[in-house]
Amino acid sequence: MKTIIDNASRTSKYLIADDYEVRMLDDKIEMGDTNNLDFVIADLNRNNATLITGVSEPDDWFGNKYTCSDDGTLTVVDGWVDPRIEAEE
Repeated sequence: MKTIIDNASRTSKYLIADDYEVRMLDDKIEMGDTNNLDFVIADLNRNNATLITGVSEPDDWFGNKYTCSDDGTLTVVDGWVDPRIEAEE
């Protein structure tokens, strides 16, 4: 697996299969086949985000729940609260 992290917080924003195409551009990140994109990430780009490979997928992965080191180690963010639970209250 690989992950896209926000450089400022190092939080894992997306968790992606190794064989999935990701293009880190100056103004955006393109996801999927070049000729038929699945989606574009407009708020992240090669200047404020990093693509890290060699990541092991935790069973409970959720965007922003983990930080990621350069070697692909994921660590739960201290004090992380599941937003799905907060939304139910």
